[in-house]
Amino acid sequence: MVKLAPEPLPDLVCAALDVGQQMVRWLAHLRAERRLSPKTLEAYARDVRQCLMFLSQHWGGQVTLKRLAALEATDVRAFMAARRADDIGGRSLMRALAGLRSFARFLEREGLGKVGALSAIRAPKVGKSLPKPIHMGAAKRFADATERAGEDRDPWIWARDAAVMALLYGSGLRISEALGLKRRDVPLPGAGDVLVVTGKGNKTRMVPVLQNVLALVQDYVAMCPHPLAADAPIFVGARGGPLSPRIIQLTMERLRGALGLPDSATPHALRHSFATHLLSRGGDLRAIQELLGHASLSTTQIYTGIDSERLFEVYKTAHPRA
Repeated sequence: MVKLAPEPLPDLVCAALDVGQQMVRWLAHLRAERRLSPKTLEAYARDVRQCLMFLSQHWGGQVTLKRLAALEATDVRAFMAARRADDIGGRSLMRALAGLRSFARFLEREGLGKVGALSAIRAPKVGKSLPKPIHMGAAKRFADATERAGEDRDPWIWARDAAVMALLYGSGLRISEALGLKRRDVPLPGAGDVLVVTGKGNKTRMVPVLQNVLALVQDYVAMCPHPLAADAPIFVGARGGPLSPRIIQLTMERLRGALGLPDSATPHALRHSFATHLLSRGGDLRAIQELLGHASLSTTQIYTGIDSERLFEVYKTAHPRA
């Protein structure tokens, strides 16, 4: 069993030492057993810290484990109301409640009291917002290096950005997954058609990759002036270090201006486009779930809403009685 390095105690002047110690143990448990991503752990820790700060002011003293076990539903509602007053959205409130419930379940398993008030609180309603995919023709143009031929940058950088965006659209990768690929992970054109990708929670999955996308990657590798070791990231920055996601985001900002696309045309929108275009051409929802690396089918089902919207638009514009 791998022994994880202990995390530092959180700076909690609003809570007693025992609460801080249990927070450290809880986060270590989520990281080791639940394999939550670092960003999720950071968000959960921040949400619990904000709640403890609120309770300290609400109760007029430091929060202890004993006091936490006596938490009432009215205290939780007061905290949620205070967060809403700070213009915090429904999704953030829902995540905060999930983090608090997770911490409460951990304390209960450890025999440190039962925080039953949290189970009595309904999760806030979240308005459904559909991802905005990019039109098929425009999505293809993002992966065309010639679209950037007028820019005052080295040609190998054009080739690199085109290869990254081709992977986002061609294989439905998250930007972190594309930039996390090692050179050995990407086969040469004609030598393979699958990528092994490490996604959220360090979970790996196999995704197909098109030969023309592999050709774009190989064009970049051939032009790149920096050494690319087999076990090092295949995509590097101008100075040879790991490529920052912000560089790709800025590239898309420039390109969407040239292509006349809205602000919703982001790197993640290429992943949305991958899923939406597969579904619109008869792709199986379960297969798309596997390709995207979604843990739950309900996450993937949001794309059925996008396709339905498109169908209704066609109906309204084409039907003679519409």
